[in-house]
Amino acid sequence: MTRKPATYSDLEALSPHVVGEIVAGELYATPGPAASHGTVSLHLAGELYLPFARGRGGPGGWRFIFKPELHLGGDVLVPDVVGWRRGRLPKLPNVVGIKMAPDWLCEVLSPSTARLDRVRKLPAYAREGVKHVWLVDPLARTLEVFRLEGPHYLLLATHEEEEVVRAEPFEALALELRVLWEDVEE
Repeated sequence: MTRKPATYSDLEALSPHVVGEIVAGELYATPGPAASHGTVSLHLAGELYLPFARGRGGPGGWRFIFKPELHLGGDVLVPDVVGWRRGRLPKLPNVVGIKMAPDWLCEVLSPSTARLDRVRKLPAYAREGVKHVWLVDPLARTLEVFRLEGPHYLLLATHEEEEVVRAEPFEALALELRVLWEDVEE
C-alpha cells in the first residue's frame, strides 16, 4: 500500500509539544528539545549575533532566526538557527513559512533527531542550495562544518570540546566552542 504524502494539515493536527516537519512527503514529529539543546542554540546565536547581525566587532550583513519554519521544495523544515545575508533577505517576511533557503543553518543534534537531520534533511538543504550547514552535538561536544559543493556537502572540519575555531561562513569570528556547552551538564 502506498502512503499518501503528508500535508500541512497533518502538521497542524500535531500536538503543540512536538516539532513537526515534512521531509520528502513524510511526516516527522519529534519531542521538544532538551534544555541542553536550547541552551547550545542560544549560546551559538548569541556568539554570532553582535558581530554578524549588528556589525559590532565583526562585519555585519546577516539576519538570523531561531527555529523558523522553512517551506522549501515541498518540504517543511525546522532547523535550529538559520541565517541569510542581508543582501538576499533585506527584511524578514511576516509569514509562518519562509520560502527562501537560508545561506547558513545549524542543526543542534539530539538522540531523537540526529538521524533525521543527517540522513533526510541534509539532502533537502543541499537540493535547495543552502551553502553552509553546521551540525552541533551538545553531548559529543562537536561542531561539524559543511560547505555545499555541487549537489552534495563537503565536510570541511570537525571541531570539538574547547577548540577555538574560524568556521565558514563566519571565519571572521574566533568562536570558542567551550562557550556553547559551558552551561550543559556532562
